[in-house]
This record gives sequence, C-alpha cells and structure tokens, in this order.
Amino acid sequence: MSSKNLGKWLLIVLPLAAAFLLLWPTINYSLLSSERAELEADTSRTGREALARWDADNKEAFESARAGRLKLGLDLRGGAYLTLEVDVLKLIESSADASAVDDDFRAIIEETRKATDNSDLDVLTVFLEKFRARGKKLINYFPASELTEQAVEDKLRRDASGSVDQAMEVLSQRINKYGVSEVSIQKQGARRLVIELPDEKDTLQMRELLQQTARLEFKRVMTDRNLVKAFYAIDQAYRNYKSGVVAPAAVDTTVADTAKKDVAAAADTTKKADTAKVATDTSKGPKDPYKGLSDDEKARRIKAEYPFSYMIFGAVAANEQSAPQSFDMVGLKINGITPEQLPEAGIFSFRIAAEKLQEFLKILSIPQVRAAMPSDVDILVSANGQASKPGAQPEAYDVYGVARDADLMGDVIEDAYPSFDNSNQPIVLMNMNAEGADEWGRVTGANIGKRIAVVLDDRVWSAPTVQNKIPNGSSQITGNFKPEDAMRLAVVLKAGALKAPVKIIEERVVGPSLGEDSIRRGLTSTGISFALIILFMMAYYAIGGAIADVALLMNILLTVAGLAAFGGTMTLPGIAGLILSTAMAVDANILIFERMREELYAGKSLKSAVEQGFSRAWSAILDSNLTNIAGAIPLMVWGSGPIKGFAITLLVGAIITLFTAVVVTRAMFQLIIASGATTLNIGQKRTA
Repeated sequence: MSSKNLGKWLLIVLPLAAAFLLLWPTINYSLLSSERAELEADTSRTGREALARWDADNKEAFESARAGRLKLGLDLRGGAYLTLEVDVLKLIESSADASAVDDDFRAIIEETRKATDNSDLDVLTVFLEKFRARGKKLINYFPASELTEQAVEDKLRRDASGSVDQAMEVLSQRINKYGVSEVSIQKQGARRLVIELPDEKDTLQMRELLQQTARLEFKRVMTDRNLVKAFYAIDQAYRNYKSGVVAPAAVDTTVADTAKKDVAAAADTTKKADTAKVATDTSKGPKDPYKGLSDDEKARRIKAEYPFSYMIFGAVAANEQSAPQSFDMVGLKINGITPEQLPEAGIFSFRIAAEKLQEFLKILSIPQVRAAMPSDVDILVSANGQASKPGAQPEAYDVYGVARDADLMGDVIEDAYPSFDNSNQPIVLMNMNAEGADEWGRVTGANIGKRIAVVLDDRVWSAPTVQNKIPNGSSQITGNFKPEDAMRLAVVLKAGALKAPVKIIEERVVGPSLGEDSIRRGLTSTGISFALIILFMMAYYAIGGAIADVALLMNILLTVAGLAAFGGTMTLPGIAGLILSTAMAVDANILIFERMREELYAGKSLKSAVEQGFSRAWSAILDSNLTNIAGAIPLMVWGSGPIKGFAITLLVGAIITLFTAVVVTRAMFQLIIASGATTLNIGQKRTA
C-alpha cells in the first residue's frame, strides 16, 4: 500500500475510531446500567450484597461513564419542566417607603401589572412611564442615599436588572443542594427562568423549594481544634444511628491503651512540632491498625470506623503569615493525636472532595447526628467548589464551623454591588440600613481579627476577616476575587435585601414511559427515513449510491459523537435536526454524482470525471451548508430548550457533512481508482 493510499484510508478509519472513543462512555454506561438494573431487581439479602459489591467494584467506572455519556433531553428521559417568573413589580413596590405609599402609587402599580402581565416588556420602564405621566417624583416615594431622581432610578434599575441573576443564583444553589443531577436553568426573555429537572417527579417538594424566601445570615466562623472533636463525635453518632443505638454519642477524645505511653511521651514535644509530620509519620505513633491490609480492605475498615471524618482533610497554620501544615482526620487517630494536642490558637481549615459532598450533607441532616454536635455550632460547606482550572467541575469544597445563631440577618442590607479598589482589584461594597449599621458595628467591633461568614440558605459564600470596627454599615469586602466572583457575591448579599419573589407560571411533568415511547418513535422514524434514503441512493446511483450510503452512516455516527464530545443533549427536536442534516449530506452527494455523470457522458475518464465532479460541485455544497450554519447559529445563541437542541444538532451535522460528503466520499472514489478501476456505475444511462 502506497503512502498516498494510506493517507486516504486514514481519512476514513481515524474518524471512525475517534467516534467510537467519544461514544464509548455512552456505550459503557448503557452496559453498566443494564448490569446494575439486573442486580437491583433481586431484593433478597444475597442480591443486596451482590449489588453492594458491584457498586464498590464499578463505582468509579460507572460515574465516569455517566459523566461522559451522551445526555438525553427531558422529552426523552422524563422529569419536570418549570417556567418561573421573577416578580420585578413586587420588588419595586416593596422598595418604596411604606409611609409614603398612597392611592396614586397603588394605582400605578396596578396599571403596570396589567400592562406587563403575559408579556416580555421591561417592567421598570413601563412603571416609570406611567409614574411620570402622573407628574410624580421618585424621591417622594423611594429612599436613597442621594436625594435626586437619577440616583433613585439608577438604584431601581440596578436592583431590577440584578433580581433575575439573584433568583437564578439562589435557585441554582437550592436545586444542587437538593441533589438533582444535570439540572438546567436558563434565562428566557427579560424576567423568566426555565428549569429542567431530569428524572425528577416530586414537583410538590420542588415547588416549595423554589418558592421559599432566601435566608441570608452573617455568622461568626468557629473553625478551630474543637471542630475536630465534633467530627469524631459525628463518627460515633452515625455509627450508633446505623446500628440502632438511640442515645447520642459523647465526644470521643480517648486513644487506645496501647498508645497512651507514646502519647504521654510525645505530649510536650507535639505542641511545638509540625502537626502534619506527626499526623502522617506512623513510625512515631502507635501501631497502625490497618498495616498489612489490602488497599480495598483498609478503605472499607476506615470508612466503617470513621464514616464522617474519613472524608475530611485539614490544615493548620500558626498565623496568617505561616504556611499551613496539612493533616487527615484518620491519620490523627492512627498516630494517637488528640484534638487537645493540636495548636490552640492555630488557623484551621477543612476540605472535602466534591464526590463526597452529597454523602457528607446526608450524614449532617440526620437528627441523631445533629444531637451529637455542639449546641452552638453548625457545620456548613462552601457554596462554590474549588476547581483546578476555570470552567472545570469542582474538585473540593471548604468545610466551616459557624455559630448556630446568626449575628445579623441579611434583610438589613440596602444595597451591594461590585467595584474596584485603588489598586484595581475587584471588591464588593455593601450598605446597611440604620438598624443594621448599629448591630453591624457591635458585631465587627467584637470580632476584629476574626472571620464572619456570609451564609445563604446554609451555604457559605464568603468568610472575610474583620479588619476593624464598621460603625456606619458601609462595608468593603476584599479577597482574591475575579470580577465575576465579586459580581456573584454582590448578587448573594442582595438576596437578603431584594424582595422579588418567583412564581411558577408553567409546570409540566414528562413520565419515563412517555420518554421511552418518544425514544422508540424517534428511533423508528429515524430508521425509516435513513432506510428510504439508503434504498433510493443505491437504486438511483448504484455503486456510487452505495459509497454515499457508507459516508451517510459515517455522518450520523460522527454527528452523534460530536454531540457527546461537546456535552450536548439529544432531544426530540435534535433527532429532527439529525434527519435534516442527513438529508443535506445526501443532497451534497447528489450534486457531486450529477456532475460526475455529466463528465462521463462527455467521454471523460473515470479519474477525470471524479476530480471534475467534486471540484465543480464544491461551491454549491459549501454555499448550502454555510446557509444551514448561518441559520443554526442564531437559534443556538438566542434560542432555548427544544429550539436550541435542534440548532446544535443541525450545526454539528452541517459541519460534519462538509467532511463526509466531500472528503470521505472522494477518498473512497480515489481508492477504487487506485485499485485499477476504469469504469464505475453511478446510475442509469442518459436516454436520447
């Protein structure tokens, strides 16, 4: 085989190999799901044990395949579909000074509501038009730091435009906390949000979750060595809970008898030593109880004995300037290090891996576990996980101990917005009302040098250190912010001040049986359309049609693989887009074959006819597919839901059509010519 022909074979084989690799997670997920479903069907003790072993052996592969598979849309999987509307008019109404509201103001509100209901008009613009048509002034109704019409209008616009982002941020956090996977939240128009919840059927609970008022709190951070005691207490409480013991566990600070002498001898030096080195150097501590065990058995034993703290990794630094030394909770126990031997005044931080988050939160939600925790401490996790690079999935979440009772509620915040300091670093500026300013001055004055956590719906969004007393309620929050981080924090802070509720205006539930029926009908219709195209091409263009059919099947495979590679979702409209892109691929081949036949009728050789057919049809093929691409891009950018699914499939299909219908088909013809063929049947002869 010549190197020239090898290149043509690679043009055909390599894309197929790439498609298989991209679709392997989907194939593997289907195979693993079938295996697991068979085991789940057996509810006997033997079946449950087999399922537990299967989960232990295949968990990583199953999760990896699940994350990389081609996702199915709500119309194919089943689930809940909700459309919510942010009540911007309610925000405007509640922002007014209650003592200044009169009949005219109420009438304007009612007129605005009638004008904007069931429309996508900008609510604030309509309100201002009707407000000023009556000769009213904003400063007579709305409080503002600067008593000018423009200052009041700017604040209302800032609040109104941010209310949808704020609602989206809060709802996203709630749904993720609720444990719904692959949720989709998208803006629709000026003030609506569309939420798709695959596999979710409990719409009543989800409705309550989405419509409850956001709870913003400021709480003192209490992350110190006593939190280590709490983690061990939770271990014991959870073991008791699993075994049916009712009594709450006491805090476990003892060590094994065999370790007492080692601990006593090391007690004086441990306070001065590097905690991380002591915690991880098993040669200096008690005998490792897991020594000699296999990795799997060791992991199983550790999880059984420390079901909560095994997930946690910590670090401690002597002060803010010193480098933190890391340790793991199980390592402390193995080495006989008690919480009292950790630095009393150290700066502690704790973290869990992202894949352990749901397990971590599930244990904390158990009443028996909460009863074993200190009465004045809550254990919370950060709202945003930490990733190795921008846009990547979170790899870890920070764990905080915070005061159970809030020092201040978020409803005292009047405004919060991102800005930049003198060195052009992103910051967040926050203003409070008079009542909040007095209390904030007391709280900050009593906690100088300590951290105050910003907590929204039991997730920590920021935990800045108090630098000095803030007497007037105007605060500046600094940190290693990116501009988008500062914007998100400002949105969260306003969750306690903005009073723009969300209301569900549309709710649909797609059952799994309906989804299965959609898949079956979609596959059937797709199969029939492909079969008709294949039969037509072979009947009309003979051998040329068979070559086109091979390229067509390759086009379908690469399009689906492309969707999987870019994290796309296959929907019913997406299947329609796939069929349409396939028709466009056939159209390209028809243009080429007709050109080739014209050349053959003119007496040209097969090689010349192939070259001329492809070169002369190229401009028409390019124009038709560019038109498809140009039409699909706006639908993909500005469309949502089914429209976007259709556009993505059409766009990917059009791009791949340019490759399969021109490059791959041409390579096949050239390989046939290279094998010595001088004639090729590409359809019926011309009639006189």
